[in-house]
Amino acid sequence: MAIPREVRIKRVYEEPSADDGFRVLVDRLWPRGVAKVDAHVDEWLKNVGPSNELRHWFGHEPAKFARFAARYREELVGSDAFAQLRRLAEAHPVLTLVYGAKDTEHNQAVVLQGLLNG
Repeated sequence: MAIPREVRIKRVYEEPSADDGFRVLVDRLWPRGVAKVDAHVDEWLKNVGPSNELRHWFGHEPAKFARFAARYREELVGSDAFAQLRRLAEAHPVLTLVYGAKDTEHNQAVVLQGLLNG
């Protein structure tokens, strides 16, 4: 019987908890104002984050999110970083994708969680 796996998302500014499991930062840039030791991140996969061009185009505008998500999924096809993230999700019963965006519904972690949870 397979072990159930769960992929969660959480802002890096939220207090880490024991039930976060393995924490992976999925931002291309390190979040402002957070010391690396305070982030409690097990791994930083900056290359799994959206390209700089896509990030700048999106600008965290909710109206652009559907198009952003589609373009971001296209970027992830064949990505070594996404393959690494998928392996981490398979290796850990709980994987928490950590991100810095203020908007909890319109960001790359939401897209990644959807892809990993299938």
